[in-house]
Amino acid sequence: MRMIDLKNRDFSQLTEFLNNRRNGGNDVSEIVENIIQNVKMNGDIAVLEYTERFDGFRFESAQAMKVTKEEIKQAYEELDSELVEVIKRAALNIEDFHKNQTAESFMIERKPGIKLGTLRKPLKRAGIYVPAGTAPLPSSVLMNAIPAKVAGVKDIIMTTPAGKTGKISSAILVAADIAGVTQIYKVGGAQAVAALAYGTDTIPMVDKITGPGNIFVATAKKLIFGDCSIDMIAGPSEILIVADKSADPSFLAADLLSQAEHDKLAASILITTEKKLAAEVELELEKQLELLPRKEIAAESLEKFGAIVLTETIEDAIEAANIVAPEHLELCIENAEGYIDEIENAGAIFLGNYTPEPLGDYYAGPNHVLPTTGTARFFSPLNVWDFIKQTSVISYSKEALSDCAEDVIKFAEAEGLNAHARSISIRKEGV
Repeated sequence: MRMIDLKNRDFSQLTEFLNNRRNGGNDVSEIVENIIQNVKMNGDIAVLEYTERFDGFRFESAQAMKVTKEEIKQAYEELDSELVEVIKRAALNIEDFHKNQTAESFMIERKPGIKLGTLRKPLKRAGIYVPAGTAPLPSSVLMNAIPAKVAGVKDIIMTTPAGKTGKISSAILVAADIAGVTQIYKVGGAQAVAALAYGTDTIPMVDKITGPGNIFVATAKKLIFGDCSIDMIAGPSEILIVADKSADPSFLAADLLSQAEHDKLAASILITTEKKLAAEVELELEKQLELLPRKEIAAESLEKFGAIVLTETIEDAIEAANIVAPEHLELCIENAEGYIDEIENAGAIFLGNYTPEPLGDYYAGPNHVLPTTGTARFFSPLNVWDFIKQTSVISYSKEALSDCAEDVIKFAEAEGLNAHARSISIRKEGV
């Protein structure tokens, strides 16, 4: 892991480290654009060809891409019954949390003759992308589908790669059933995003696509935005931990590795005021790394994108954390709750030594689809509002229009839009 000393309050080393990570990806825009255009023109035929080329499985027909009720029933039979119950409990926690984000349409009367309001309606159809690269992620199914269901979306269409077997993980299928997904397709990659955005004879066109994915998926979401809504452009996972002398080095190492094992591009950063603690965490990382089945992935992640940052004060550590704007921020410090107001940029905040990040990944309730690579400066976690569209409602009586007509006419004429002004004056003349 890289060592960065900020005790002189020179944040340039940290900024350089972040820029190297953010600029280190490959540009696959041209490849993805070709995939999108092919799917737009050729629909199912293109999707089937790409699935065979990239996933190594050939479907007999386009209809075979769709998961059947029998496959879902079989998934329940194959999956450990205790895991099914765990998924159900997690789903209840996630649903309970997201129910707090809903709001009704409203209409207010500003004054007699003037009514203003907002009409809130769920999207008709949402598409969720669930990655299945190096490990199946049933938690991502819950986090994407449940907010859509709470919002009132009737059709929730899920795509996820089935790989060389042509079969989706039983855990993912069970999670999708529990979460209320209405249709599931065995399609991944940029071709899945294109199919959802533009529709094919088999896969329905959706209004919004949510969910994380690899660089091809992220690039596809970026390119189709405008024709179809998206949640965000998500990059590799990341964790930043601010720790003081109250923190346990074994806890910190375990939490850093929890993200490092995700992906070779994942970032794990520790910021601490304690040089001794930093050294202890390094030793713990070496020890715990050897216990991981995915240690090669985690080791490369730590080597390339891991860092231990030393600061003089916790306040400096918080300032550094705000510069990073991490996806996951753990505050393993005394009086962690007292620093909440100082956090400006973070996807999710985990308070204290007994609130590890995996609680948020699976079980606590708040969404784990979070902004990454610094975009927590302006993006928010996936939520119910992502699946609701709002329409403004305006109603003026004849008398109310007369009262403000001259103001509106003057404004329109100032912009050189005389037809706008005439739209008002023609009514005023009749008053």
